[in-house]
This record gives sequence, structure tokens and C-alpha cells, in this order.
Amino acid sequence: MNKNGTLVPWFRRGDIGGVSYAVTNNIVNYLIVIATLTGVLGWPDEVVFGYVVPGMSIGLMLGCFYYAWMGWKLSKKEGRADVTALPSGVSTPAMFVILYGVIMPLSYAVEDPMQAWSAAMAACFIGGFVEFCGGFIGPWMKQRIPRAALLGTVAGIGFIWMATQGVFDIFGDPLIGLPVLFVAMVGIFGGYLFPKKIPPLVVAIVGGVVYALCLGRSSFDFSGVGFYFPNPATSIQYMINGFAIVVPYLTIIIPVEIYNFIETMDNVEASNAAGDAYNVREAQFADGICTMLSALFGGVIPNTVWLGHAGLKKANAGIGYSIVSGVVFGAAGIFGLFTFLSSLVPPAVCAITFLWCAVVMVCQAFKDCERRHYAAVGVAMVPSVADYLYTQVTGAAGLADLWTEVQPSGISDFAPEIHQALIDAGVMWNGVAATKAGAILIGILLGTMTVFIIDRKLDRVALTACIGYVLAALGFIHSAALGFYPLSPYALGYLVIAALSLILHQGRKSWFQGPDDFEYV
Repeated sequence: MNKNGTLVPWFRRGDIGGVSYAVTNNIVNYLIVIATLTGVLGWPDEVVFGYVVPGMSIGLMLGCFYYAWMGWKLSKKEGRADVTALPSGVSTPAMFVILYGVIMPLSYAVEDPMQAWSAAMAACFIGGFVEFCGGFIGPWMKQRIPRAALLGTVAGIGFIWMATQGVFDIFGDPLIGLPVLFVAMVGIFGGYLFPKKIPPLVVAIVGGVVYALCLGRSSFDFSGVGFYFPNPATSIQYMINGFAIVVPYLTIIIPVEIYNFIETMDNVEASNAAGDAYNVREAQFADGICTMLSALFGGVIPNTVWLGHAGLKKANAGIGYSIVSGVVFGAAGIFGLFTFLSSLVPPAVCAITFLWCAVVMVCQAFKDCERRHYAAVGVAMVPSVADYLYTQVTGAAGLADLWTEVQPSGISDFAPEIHQALIDAGVMWNGVAATKAGAILIGILLGTMTVFIIDRKLDRVALTACIGYVLAALGFIHSAALGFYPLSPYALGYLVIAALSLILHQGRKSWFQGPDDFEYV
């Protein structure tokens, strides 16, 4: 019961769609992790299915349970029953960065899957600690970073990673994808309901699975089912050994985990904008602790507050979906059910949830910001494109044994001749590697400066640019590794902006003025 005497429901009808969103989307992420570790890097099945997958699942299960508890507390505190739990999951952008920016270089460097796994666990544990520490500065950052910069960055990640993947998967199997998408959209965007108020999204997912079975696109496969509860004594011993191996890679791991904790902060900010006032610090503490516990059981991918809270709230999901999702994640990892679920739910059906939540996030970023700050939202969205493009191009180049290398400027890029060949072939590559490195931080910086320009606060633009200089000079952005790059062109560029902003700010009342009612559109 809440303070008004109203029963706080543990389960609501909308939780069905919430479970579908959390479970089906994470299946895709699990498949990517499994395919990369076993197929590309050659890790043994006993490590991947005996430790990595169960470890990830235990971390996600604990995260889901805790976020349900946070939702229940918020419901009681505010005396309302329409609270939606924060979505917990594997961060898709962070997952790609961890797999291809940390684990893959580690695997090729040590040339021993067991050593690579031990180092990856240590990296995950360190990452969880960085996430936990982020809880101390997260609220401070939230108060000082404009909402347009935060929500614009989240919208960019959702659009480029989730919406595009959703559309691609739909057209990858259009006979299933297009009809399922249509049924889902008439409910999501049209507001229609089937008899007894059954949401079309639920019909689309359940019906889509049945439809796929009839067409032979999916099947029941129980071959991977078994008991895979990891032995923490074994995983912890390997992880301890891994700390010595992972030390040289801390310059990669720390920026990646700052990336992840910023994403958690952004997504909690998005949940606040959607109407659920969660505590940023508590969520970041929970993410960090669950990630560290996941590593102790063999996991190598960090937890995060997931994208899509606005879409879940729109679908009337409550806190029950988080409980059920946690049970499913735990059981699926420990009993090897992810292989069964992945064979049952085709990507074209999963795709509708990616597309739905990503579109809602983009719409929310504009809806919940002042109209005059729309430009800042758009600017903040752009750097995530570089993150996506870099992953696709370097992944394809890796098949041809064309690997990137760290240039004197500090960025990770191809050798000059390959770099030029890509540009000559029409690939939009110039500046991609530099923008990809720290894309979330870059998006927040650019979005923040745009807000302050619109608000005629050029002195704050100068301060933001100085922060950009420090981040670039220390290698947190525009660099492949932490270091000291005080004279890099990226760092100096921010310094020039700071100087220009201060000069122009001094002339705001005399020689550098603008109309108060200026409209840029």
C-alpha cells in the first residue's frame, strides 16, 4: 500500500510488452557476444556457456530485481501506481566497444583464450568499480549539463544503434518483419486495441513467433539446455590472475566504462523526463555493484540502465516486467535457455522492439526540451553515428586483415594509405575515428555548447570548451588511449573555442549583439 492507501500493483497488463522488450532485445545481444567469443575468437564452449553467459545473466537478474525494488519504493513515496521500473540490460554500444575495443585486442595479444577470459573478467570488474564511482559525480553532472545535451545523446545512440538495426532486421526477412511491424505499429503509434484491450504489440510478438514457426524461420531447439551454474572459486581465481594481464589496457577500459556510466546517467535522465524521478546516484551504484558481481561469476560485459524507458512507460509497463525479466535472464543463463530462445524468436520479430523504443526516445528528446534547444538535441545526436560507422568499417576491414593502429595524434585509425584508400573509394571516413573515441562525451560537449550559444551564455561556452580541452588533452575523447596530448589538434581546437567565446562574451553589450527574438529555423 502507498501513502494514499492505494494498492501498489506488482504486475500490470503492460508488463507483458515490457518482458517482451527486455528479453527479446537482450537475446540479440547475447547472440552477438556468443558469436564473437566462440566464432571469431575461438573461446571454448565451457568458458562461454559455463561462465560468461551465466555470469552476465546473474548480473542482469540482480539488476532487474533491484530496479523493480527502486520502482516499488518510488511508487510508495509519490503515492501513485503508474511507475515504470528502469530497464536493465546489456548496453549495445558498450557491448560492441568492450568486444571489439577490449576483448578482441586482448585475445590477439595474449593468444590464449583462458588468459583472455581472465583479463576480460578483470576488465569487467574494474569497469564496475568505475561505474560505482560514477555515482558520486553523476548527480552533480545532471544538475549542470543541459537536458537537451543529455537527451540528444541518448536519442542519437538509440537511433543509430537500435532503430537502424531494427529496420535492417525487418527488411532482412520482410515476409515476417513487415506484417509483424504493421501489427505492432497500429497499436504503438495508432493506439488501437484488440478485444479485451489486448495490445497489438503483444499480438505482434506472440503471433510473430507462431508465424515464424509456420514458415520454418524458427524452431524448438533444446540441444543447448543444461545446468551451467558457474563456480565462483574458479572464476575469481582466473580473474585475480587477469588483473596483471589487463593493466596495460586500463587506458582503454577506463574511458569505455566512463562511456558506460555516462550512458546510465543519460538513461536515468530520460526516465526522469518521462515522469519517473529516479535517483541517478542509486542507479549508478546498482549498475556498478551488479557489474562487479557479474564479473565474479565469469561475466565480461557491463550492466547498464537500458534505453527505452519512455517506450515502456507509454506501453503501461510497471515494475512486474522487471521481476519476470530478471527470473528469465537468471534461468536462461543458468540452464542454457538462451540458445533455445534465440532459435525460437527470429531477429525480424525482435526488431520491432528495437525500432519502437528508439523512435520513442528520439521523439521524447524533442518533446521534453525547450523548442529553442532543438538544435542542441540534433547536434548531440551526431557523434553516435561515428561510433556505429567505425564498428562497421573496421569489422569489415578485419575480415581482410586490415587492422587499425594508434596514430601519433593519439587516435586509433588505419595506416595512412588505407585511410586514404577508404576516402578515395567514397567512404565517409575522414574524422570518424576521432569522433568515435568518446562519442557520448563529445555529444554532450557539443550539445551543451549549443544550448549555451542559444541562451546567449558565451562565458559558459568557454567553460565547456575548457572541459573539452582537458578531456582531449588526457585522452578521454578523440584518442585511442589515455595519455597526455596537450598539443593535439583536438585539444587545441577546444582551447581556441574557449578564447573566442570569452572575447565575444566581452562584446555582448556593445559590438557583438543579437536580437532577443532570433529564430534559427
